[in-house]
Amino acid sequence: MSERKVRVRFAPSPTGPLHIGGVRTALYNYLFARQHGGDLVFRIEDTDSHRFVPGAEEYILESFKWLGIKFDEGVSFGGSHGPYRQSERRDIYKQYVKQLLDSGKAYYAFDTPEELEKKRKEVPNFQYDASTRMQMRNSLTMPADEVKALIDDGQQYTVRFKIEPGREVHVHDLIRGDVSVKSDILDDKVLFKSSDELPTYHLANIVDDHLMEITHVIRGEEWLPSAPLHVLLYEAFGWQDTMPQFAHLPLLLKPEGKGKLSKRDGDRLGFPVFPLEWHDPKTGEVSSGYRESGYFPEAVINFLALQGWNPGTEQEIFSLDELVKAFDITKCSKSGAHFDFKKCAWFNHEYILRKSDDEIARLFAPIVANNGVDATFEQVTEVVHLMKDRVSFVKELWPLCSFFFIAPDSYDAKTVRKRWKDYSAAQMRELAAVLEGIDDFSVAGQEAVVMKWVEEKGYKLGDVMNAFRLALVGEGKGPGMFDISAFLGKKETLKRIEKAVAVLG
Repeated sequence: MSERKVRVRFAPSPTGPLHIGGVRTALYNYLFARQHGGDLVFRIEDTDSHRFVPGAEEYILESFKWLGIKFDEGVSFGGSHGPYRQSERRDIYKQYVKQLLDSGKAYYAFDTPEELEKKRKEVPNFQYDASTRMQMRNSLTMPADEVKALIDDGQQYTVRFKIEPGREVHVHDLIRGDVSVKSDILDDKVLFKSSDELPTYHLANIVDDHLMEITHVIRGEEWLPSAPLHVLLYEAFGWQDTMPQFAHLPLLLKPEGKGKLSKRDGDRLGFPVFPLEWHDPKTGEVSSGYRESGYFPEAVINFLALQGWNPGTEQEIFSLDELVKAFDITKCSKSGAHFDFKKCAWFNHEYILRKSDDEIARLFAPIVANNGVDATFEQVTEVVHLMKDRVSFVKELWPLCSFFFIAPDSYDAKTVRKRWKDYSAAQMRELAAVLEGIDDFSVAGQEAVVMKWVEEKGYKLGDVMNAFRLALVGEGKGPGMFDISAFLGKKETLKRIEKAVAVLG
């Protein structure tokens, strides 16, 4: 195993949008592959034709492009192990179904759904296995010529894996250690259905992983029960030496309470569970996405990496390269991780702080323009510099700082009652006269003169500044007052003071 090049895969089904739990699985595969100088393969599991949703495959690819998770080969990336879509590998699977049948490791079963349902009613906890298969309609209980005649006649059948009882099946898991299961509790799983001539998940995955030389299978905890079956299939094919190592990741759980994270949780608590906005082609329903909600892909990646894995240090902010160096699959939690959507917003805030004012201004400028304001890029950048530490999302900037661009047309009643005193109008007239006489209207230029005036007059600084803020902003918010007045310039500052005095008296 150590001599083989590390190869991992992410293999979603195109049955709808990519869940954020699937994104985390892909991310962990990516980090593991990069850390070991290996390859990440993108495979599409579309053997269940009834659940296929148009546009889902393109959506998944677009999601990873936005997130910055790059694949080395697979659907749309090319490579020497294709085709990478399972629906295009029918003939390959048939060869391996035949191999299992010829070696006696699998058998034909002709039981109809009605017959199986009848058996379930007759036998409590019925399972198609060594204890019941000789009571069923299959090639183990029927003469060979009758089996051939049924197949030649076009009778629908399945191919089941023949699991022998009395065995202890061991799965070595990189996260959970040695997992041991008695073969008696495993049923003879269906591996192939003649109705659509396609294999089930179990056979297709084993064959694909072997032929694509996958060395490590990193997938969700929900697939752990199928791992013993997959070990037995590797043995049945004689592929023990190339069996991949397994790592079953903890589930992403609801933010509160028990159970797996669902779209309903996101709808109820107001956060996305899909990377991009999803338009359901069947229902027309639109589901929110992290991209459209204003999250940075780096923030989503950083957040997800720490949902179920801990670096063992105090560090929380990681670039993708830093995650590659720090990631250790064996340090993943065995228990599920409660999805902390508020922490994800915190990460987005941290990335806003780390990005340049120019970069945030480029995102904020269209919002300013959409609100009918003709501002220069320099003005937008200056506002971003003053205000970006107060938001978690760029879209939150406008309601916080629209006053920089648009003069208030009303004054917050609560703030007026609290901050506008009987003498505020007189003080503001005096302040306007002081400001009028200042040549250097920079922050420092204003501050020196105004502070001296306040001290000489014996005014309370809080009274002056609170009334000044109300006049310029319309309510009690914003950065330092001289930052605001310097940005507005002398003419606009005096105009706003004059209006406030006229309206508030």
